[in-house]
Amino acid sequence: MNLKDILAISGEGTLFKFIAQGKNAVIVENLETGRRFSAGASARVSALDEISIYTTGEDLPLGKIMDLIWEKESGGAALSHKQPDSDLRKYFAEVLPEYDRERVYTSDIRKVLHWYNILHKLNMLVMEEEKPAEPEAVAAEAGKDGAGKEESGSEEDLKADAGKKVSAGKKTGQPGVGEKAGAKTRKPSAPKSGKSKPAAD
Repeated sequence: MNLKDILAISGEGTLFKFIAQGKNAVIVENLETGRRFSAGASARVSALDEISIYTTGEDLPLGKIMDLIWEKESGGAALSHKQPDSDLRKYFAEVLPEYDRERVYTSDIRKVLHWYNILHKLNMLVMEEEKPAEPEAVAAEAGKDGAGKEESGSEEDLKADAGKKVSAGKKTGQPGVGEKAGAKTRKPSAPKSGKSKPAAD
């Protein structure tokens, strides 16, 4: 799930949307009422997209946990966070069997389910999807291949033209292009110092 700009504030029973950063406070909007206010420095504000859940392996981001709940419920609402502790833990184990039983408290599970149901009620559960390749990028790659072939063909034409010029030079008694090129490509003598140093990185 895409949880960008969604915040939780300790002591508040709902979620908020980030609006702006003030000098000593953050401006937020209540998702359920639309009311805006300033959350001061003393308020414990948490960004949902920065929260992770402990597992027996790697920690999973909260957005991924909500994806799993969505899949379990086929896009429906989750179990109410007001259910008994034993029911909450049993439900969460069905969603995420590998969650760490020692470090994930029932209060944590209660918050996750509560937040999920708030977003579900407001139709704000947005699945994250991989972006398809840009059409322009594909076209650019195709253009590179075409350009390479075209350049290769033009090189052969240049060689053919050079051959013609060499023949013309020999007929007139003037040094041909091929002769000049041969002079420049004579094998150089061995360096005096023996082995050369490798190029610096």
